[in-house]
Order: sequence, then structure tokens, then C-alpha cells
Amino acid sequence: MSNRTLLLEIGLEEMPARFVTNAMNQLKQRVEKWFESHRLSYSKVEAYSTPRRLAVVVDGLVEKQEDMEEEAKGPSKKIAIDDAGEWSKAAQGFARGQGATVNDLYFKELKGEEYVFLKKHTSGEAVQSLLPELKEVILSIPFPKNMKWGTNDLRFVRPVKWIVALFGEEVVPFDIAGIHTNRVTYGHRFLGSKVEVKEADHYVQTLLKEFVIVDPLERKKAIRTQIERMAEEENWSIFIDEDLLEEVNNLVEYPTALYGSFDERFLTVPDDVLITSMREHQRYFPVKNGAGELLPYFVTVRNGDHRHLENVQKGNEKVLRARLADSEFFYQEDLRKNFASLFDRLEAIVYHEELGSVADKVRRVKDLAVKLADKAGATEVEKQQTERAARLSKVDLVTHMVNEFPELEGRMGEEYALKAGEHVNVAQAIREHYLPKQSGDPLPQSSISAYVAVADKLDTLVTSFGIGNIPTGSQDPHGLRRQTAGILQIFLSEAWSFDLFTCIEEAIDLAAERDLLKRSKQEIIRDLTDFVKLRYKSILQDQGIRYDVVDAILKTQLGRVTIVVRKGKFLMEQLSTPSFKNDVEAFSRVTNIAKKAEDKKAMVDKGLFQEKQEKELQTLAEEKQDKLLTLLNESRIEEAYDELKSLEPAIHDYFDHVMVMADDPKVKQNRLSQMVLVAKTITSFADFQTIVFHS
Repeated sequence: MSNRTLLLEIGLEEMPARFVTNAMNQLKQRVEKWFESHRLSYSKVEAYSTPRRLAVVVDGLVEKQEDMEEEAKGPSKKIAIDDAGEWSKAAQGFARGQGATVNDLYFKELKGEEYVFLKKHTSGEAVQSLLPELKEVILSIPFPKNMKWGTNDLRFVRPVKWIVALFGEEVVPFDIAGIHTNRVTYGHRFLGSKVEVKEADHYVQTLLKEFVIVDPLERKKAIRTQIERMAEEENWSIFIDEDLLEEVNNLVEYPTALYGSFDERFLTVPDDVLITSMREHQRYFPVKNGAGELLPYFVTVRNGDHRHLENVQKGNEKVLRARLADSEFFYQEDLRKNFASLFDRLEAIVYHEELGSVADKVRRVKDLAVKLADKAGATEVEKQQTERAARLSKVDLVTHMVNEFPELEGRMGEEYALKAGEHVNVAQAIREHYLPKQSGDPLPQSSISAYVAVADKLDTLVTSFGIGNIPTGSQDPHGLRRQTAGILQIFLSEAWSFDLFTCIEEAIDLAAERDLLKRSKQEIIRDLTDFVKLRYKSILQDQGIRYDVVDAILKTQLGRVTIVVRKGKFLMEQLSTPSFKNDVEAFSRVTNIAKKAEDKKAMVDKGLFQEKQEKELQTLAEEKQDKLLTLLNESRIEEAYDELKSLEPAIHDYFDHVMVMADDPKVKQNRLSQMVLVAKTITSFADFQTIVFHS
């Protein structure tokens, strides 16, 4: 018998657009996994979706499971054979349990001992008898939110309205929440009709005749092509935001792009406000001219064909007019107020019930930002601008516009600060102190912005850890991982040479002065050190630094961010040099044996030295220790490594002539203490033991 096509479609009430793509992919993956677990081969699985349906079409599905040959292992020979040389009850029971007889048993050696085995043949079942199990695959699809409807106990993303399940021309029988499978599907809600799918491989074409494009990639391509054609015809520039395109694509089954216009008077409102209003509230694409200036037009996508587009256009224009009128009103109302005077309103906004108001947070951020500016060598003018920017950084939270569009926080603060006559650096920092908001975002572009951004993030990080709000597993409601990564990225971008952990301690002290902390300073620093290490790991790996080199670096001092990254890059370069392996072997001999010292703080007694190699290594290590730290602090990484490398001949000479584990306990302890001293010098650069050399 030839292979056939399987169709599985779940018809639903409209799903939220943000759920559709993931649900479609989950259905495809789970169907593929089900086939694999049931030994069913096929040519390919195509996934389809619209707001009202999830579907898969499986081409070339076999008619029958593959037969399976298994080798089953039983008891050992000494248990399988009794004293009379006959099969024991254990052997007989094993055979019965496998549906065989003792005549099928044979012995086979495994790890030096013989065991009973038998070959077990399982005939494959017909696929029709297995396909009803796909019901459980459907019910296993995860959604961010589920709902219950009617008298059913089932919880699913939306009520199930129909199910199509066909294997070739045959219906696969099962039901979900009282809805039985059949061959009937539904076209576009207004343009299409109820229709039968005659065969599984006719699915896409059948629905296209009913004004449903089930392939989301085809729908998306159609939307993009229509918008690009419109832009060319009208000489417009229309930026197609991919996230917005994805959302719009999951709102329609038969897309048709059209444009509308709005009153030019609204162009006096900042572009970001108009674009946000169009994109976030109405799912419209904004229109600009060749110079990048916003034009009084918008593009939308209807769920339907080209008929009566003028009515759709007027309806969308009416809705947008009301939205933009609100935005214009909020903007004008905000401009009537003295921007700086709005700070007092932050006293009434609770930042956290245990950490005070937003105004309290701003005061902490201001103090910390000035400290950062001072460490970075900022001028007095820059410090004043930093202090002003920090004070005004959250003021726009009490404006009408940010209340309506929270995503415009910072951006509206910049706008209102400029209108109020604040310095451009101050206004820019108000906007940029939130950066980076997520991975891949740009970083603050000015030093003033960077000081306030890091201060804001450090305060959030330290106070959260200070009251015990520490991320666990995937739970990170305050985005502390993202904010910590942002701190490291800004330190790198600004090439700050001062110590991150000194800044963390100062942030802790500022919080402690206000009696906000529930945990000791030592506990907070301990937990934050581990937390920062994990963020470092991501940063270093993003820089192309190998996992073992990352581990080597993370066991050293982590306060100087630029030095940490530069050391990682330097060691990656060394991996390709012929002598590096020898260096690592020498360094690792020292650090390995240093671990055996019971007293890691014992001083080296030079009077106990018996060999000249002990004296030579001691002199050299003491000389290099301070010099190495000085070079590292000056970020002279290559020179620091050269100093460390100069220890290698003395180390090899030492081990050629000195037995560290001497019979005399005092000599032994002294030599171990010497190894601890040398190891400390070595590990100030990296823990070379973690570095792996591949043959």
C-alpha cells in the first residue's frame, strides 16, 4: 500500500495573536515527536495557523509501524540454570514474561559474566489504529493562559469549535470536549463558508478558495509585498517592524493592506507619541518621507479582500483621530506644567513597599551617580549635569503621556526637559538611563547617561538583594539579570577602570544608611558576586571566549570589567601559540600541589630552605607578585603575562631538584607555603588549570 497524507486541524475561537506562532510550532514538534516514539516514518510535516486554527499536514506517512527486533536481557547463567542443569524457574519466568519459551533462550557474555538473552519480535500496528492518540498531542500544547468554557472540564487556549482529522480520505475518529472529528472546516468568517476537505492533501487549496491563507509565511509575504508596492506607488518610506508584522499576520486570515490619513495638526505632537499610538493601540504602520519625516498617513491591514476598502479606511481614520486627539491633549497638558516641579509627585508613587517611594529611589540614584562620575574623572560641570539628570530621571512617570503610554518613559522625559530649557546632556540622560532595556539594545551614548544608567541599575540590584528578592530559576520579575548584564556592558563601553565591586559596596552603604536592608553587607556581596559571575559568563562568551578560558578568568578578581574581558581575549590568542601549553603545565603544577597545604596562610620561612632553587623561586615570585598586580591594574595585560611567564624556567628547575612532600614535616609545610605564595601570583592572572588542550 502507498503512503498517505495526514491532516490535523483544530478550529478555535480567535486566539491572542501573540500565542499563535508558538502554538503552531509546538503542535508540529509534538506531532513529530509522537511519530518518532511510535516508529512511524513520513516525508515531512508542514505547520499552518491562522487566528482561528492550528494545523499540520504530514506528507508520506506510512500505513504501518515498522516491525521491531529487540534483544531482552534476563538473569545471569548461574541463576538461570539449576543444580540439575535444567532451566530454573527464574529463566522460565523470564521467557514467559517476554512471550517466548525456554527454547528461545541463549547465553551471551556481558562484562565478563554470562547472561540469558532472547530475541523479541514486535509486529508493527496499522497506523489507523494509532492515530486517534493524536488527541493527547493536541491537549498537550502549552499556552501562556488557558480558559474553561461551558460545562467542560477541559482547559484550553480558546473554545474548540471543530476538528478535522484525515488520513488520506479517511476520518481519524476521536473527540475533544464533545467535538468529534470529521472532514468539515470553515473558511473566512465573512467571505468564506463551511466546506468539506475531500482528501488531506487538498487542505491548503480548499481553504484558499474560502479566503483563508493557512500558511503564515505566505500571509506575511503577501502583507510585505502589498506594503512595499504601496510605498513605491506613493513615494513613501514605510518601515516594516518585524514584531508588528508578526502580530498583524496573526490577526488576519486573508490580508489586504490599505492606507488612511490624519489631520496634519497632530504632527506637532512628538513623532514617538504618534508612532506609539498607531503601532501599539491600532497596529498601524507609520509612513515617512524620504528624509525620515513623519507624514500624516498610516497603513493598516484588513482581514478581508479589496471590496469596500473606502469604508474600512474611514472607520480606521475615525478611530485613529480619537486616539491622536487624546495624545495631543495629554501633550499640551503636560507642557503647561513646570517639568522639574513634578518631582514632588514622585513621593506619592510607591517604588517598593520595603524600599520607599520612587522619590526615595531617585535620591539614592543621584548620590550614587555622582560617586560614579567622580570615579570616572568627570569635570565639575559633568557632575552637576549628572546630578540634575538623576534627579529628573523619573519625573516623566507622573505625566499624562507616560501614564497613557508607559513604553514612552524616558523618551517623554527628554522631550519635556528640552522644552523646559534643561541642558541637552541632562535631557539625553533622562532617556538613555533606561538603556539597555533588553539584549541587543543600544547602550547610553554619553557619559552623563552612563553614570545615571549604572546608578539606577546598581540601586535596583543591591536593594533587591538587600531585602532578599533574589532571582531563582527562570523567575526574575525585576529583570535583575538583564540589568546586571547592562551594567557590565556599560562599564565595557565606557572603558571604566574603577572597581565594580567598590561601586556595589557604596550602593549597599547608601541603602544601609537609610535602614533599608534586611541582610548583612557580607551576605549581599557574597550573593551578588555569584550573580555577577554568571552575567560575566554570558558577556565573555558573547565576545567569542571559550568556555574553559571563561572559567579560568572567573576564578580571579572580577571588579575591573575591562581587564576581565581583555584577559579573556588575550588568553584566547595564546591558545594558538606553541609555548602556551608548556606555560599552563608549569603553572598548573604549582596550583595543584598548593591545594595540599593545610595552612594556606602560613608564612614562608627562608631559613628552612635547603636548595638554591627554593631561594631562586622565592625571590622571583616576590619580585613578580607586586609587579604583576601593578601591570594588571594598569590594564597592561600582555606585559603582565610576560612577567608571569618568566617564572616558568624557575618553576621547572624547582620541581627538577626539590621534593615538596619532604619527610621533615617543617620543611614539607614550608615548601607547601611557598607553593601557595607562587600559586597566588599565578592565579591573580587566571586559574590555568581549567584550560583544556585538544589533541
